[in-house]
Amino acid sequence: MPQIPLTPTILVVGLAAAGGAASFQLISMSLFVLILLSCGLLMACAAVGQRSVHFLGQDEQLLVEGFTGMDVHNGPGTFFLNPFTHRSATIRKAETLGTMDYVKVRHVVEGKERIEKGPQLLFLAPYEQFVERSQGLSLGSTEYVLVKDMLTGERCVIKGPCMWFPGPHEDAKRGNAVSLSRTEYLIVEDQLTGEKSTVKGPMVWFPGPFERSGSKLTAIALQEDEYVKVKDTSSGKKWVQKGKALVFPEPTWQVEGGVCKAWALKSYEYLRLMNKVTGKVESHRGEQTVFPGPDDELLDGQVMQLIDLKVHEYVKILDQSTGTIRVESGSNGTSKQVFLGPHDKVLDNGKKKAVEVDGEHAVLVRDKSSGQVRLVTEKQLFIPGPNESIEKVQELIKLADHEALIVKNKQGEFQYFYGSDEKRPAGQPRAFFLEPYAEIVKLCWSKGRRRETRNLFIERFDCRAQFMSFEFNCRTSDNVELILEGTFFWEVVDLPAMVKSTGDTSGDLCNHARSQFIRHVARVTLKEFMDSSHSIAKKVWEEDTGFYASRGVKIHSLEVTRYQCADSRTSEILEQIIQETTNRMNRLSQAESENEVSLFRTQGQIEQERLNGDLLAIKHQHSEAEAEVVGRAEANKVAAFIAGLEAKVPKLEDRMALWQVLRKNEALSAISEGNASLYYTPSDVDLSIEAKR
Repeated sequence: MPQIPLTPTILVVGLAAAGGAASFQLISMSLFVLILLSCGLLMACAAVGQRSVHFLGQDEQLLVEGFTGMDVHNGPGTFFLNPFTHRSATIRKAETLGTMDYVKVRHVVEGKERIEKGPQLLFLAPYEQFVERSQGLSLGSTEYVLVKDMLTGERCVIKGPCMWFPGPHEDAKRGNAVSLSRTEYLIVEDQLTGEKSTVKGPMVWFPGPFERSGSKLTAIALQEDEYVKVKDTSSGKKWVQKGKALVFPEPTWQVEGGVCKAWALKSYEYLRLMNKVTGKVESHRGEQTVFPGPDDELLDGQVMQLIDLKVHEYVKILDQSTGTIRVESGSNGTSKQVFLGPHDKVLDNGKKKAVEVDGEHAVLVRDKSSGQVRLVTEKQLFIPGPNESIEKVQELIKLADHEALIVKNKQGEFQYFYGSDEKRPAGQPRAFFLEPYAEIVKLCWSKGRRRETRNLFIERFDCRAQFMSFEFNCRTSDNVELILEGTFFWEVVDLPAMVKSTGDTSGDLCNHARSQFIRHVARVTLKEFMDSSHSIAKKVWEEDTGFYASRGVKIHSLEVTRYQCADSRTSEILEQIIQETTNRMNRLSQAESENEVSLFRTQGQIEQERLNGDLLAIKHQHSEAEAEVVGRAEANKVAAFIAGLEAKVPKLEDRMALWQVLRKNEALSAISEGNASLYYTPSDVDLSIEAKR
């Protein structure tokens, strides 16, 4: 709030008071004019005094603006000025600067700027003014400031610890030095020359005026079994840096693949390295630690183990440089260890077991050089040659007494082998190996109850009697369609005749039986079929035994085990009849149960009513006794009241009236205790009050 001068204020208040007194004719007009002149003179003297005398404190400065220039007077002190030799005089505060403070001062006439540092009490020159006030930068031991002179463009770095104050035209950017440990480094780029260099720890790095660093990096610590592949992008040179070492990559170095483990090979391990530039392959066997060359890569993708061959194992190896195949195997009852050479390749998916040829096993071998196939049956531990391959290991075919087998030899002829001594021809073995180019004949039969699918392959034939189920539809003479289910009890008696006549024995038997059943069932009604189903089944197979004999089979029996109606509506009607009968029996049982429950409930109600009557009689007796007691008590009370007033009130009518008044009072007391309303009417007026809700 601006300060109001005290003297002019007093004069204005005095003039106002004098004017008020003159207006009310308290003083004369001449006296008022005199007072007015006196106040004007006093005001002029006060104005001249204010322009002439100035009192300055210790931190104040008087800025005098003359008609041709400016001047300053610093406090403390009292200064007298000629009021007619200057335009204005202003008191302004000096600037107090602390130890860390500074101000930028500008000369408004010359345009020069300067920096004034603390601690001091700063008084400005006549044509100076404050531009900016701030604090200097206190730099720690790991701090710096990058200073740029805006006039010359020069840069410099001021390192801590120190207190830095800028120049009048300097711009500063504060930063922290980078502390590098023993395993850390920086890539530093000189922005003037573009050169890059590596700064290694341990140290505290301060950048130069034109240096720029990337993020802090960690050196590559290599153990004794580790390495890195390094490429110098400036020269294209490659090398392998092995451990144990601490690697600080130069700016032009490029690490390929990161830190890798060298291969520590055990005595049973090896590896092969291929030079990607020359294609040369080297093989290294354990025990040793292998470091690759700069252009080497692992040929097999992993460390390989030697091929440990037991007595009964072998492996085929191809020398890719010569194309020669060799077979390595355990020999002389001992195992063998095989290391692959630089150009070796394992064939047939590695090591294999030799075939034990004995009385139960034989081996079918093909010579790839000649294409011939031979069967080896001599008892031995068979290992194929370099150009031989095992086509198949055969097991000895042994037939039981009830089994038979069909073999097609290399000429395409069928040979029949039996396990039974009665059926087997003389000189034919019961157990045998298949000869080369021979094969076992498989027959494809139909399966399922209706024999709708044909994918049952029979290799060994069971010559015993056996059961076979079937299912098919047929229709009676009264047009009722039935689904019949039954079983054959049959036996293969002539295998060559069966093979010659049909390829689907089970399908032929069931289809022929279905035709016979359809023919016989169509001649009878449903009732007749139900009575004679077994005899019809017997006729089906007895009337045409030649058909079954021509297919080498014998039918022992044919039975119908189940039949049902195929028509769903007929089945539904039968089910409804059965359901209705069942429901009727259930309803009768339910009604009987409900009657028993109702009878028991009625008996309970009768017993309850009888007990209620006894209860009411007892309550009536109690009420009568209670009323008698209450009445006697009331009568005794009235008699005592009337007898007590006989001496004072001789008339009985008066005493009775008093008793009624008392009873009315008791009634009014009872009414007042409740929520009822009582209305009084004159006794000589016939009024009635009715309450409506």
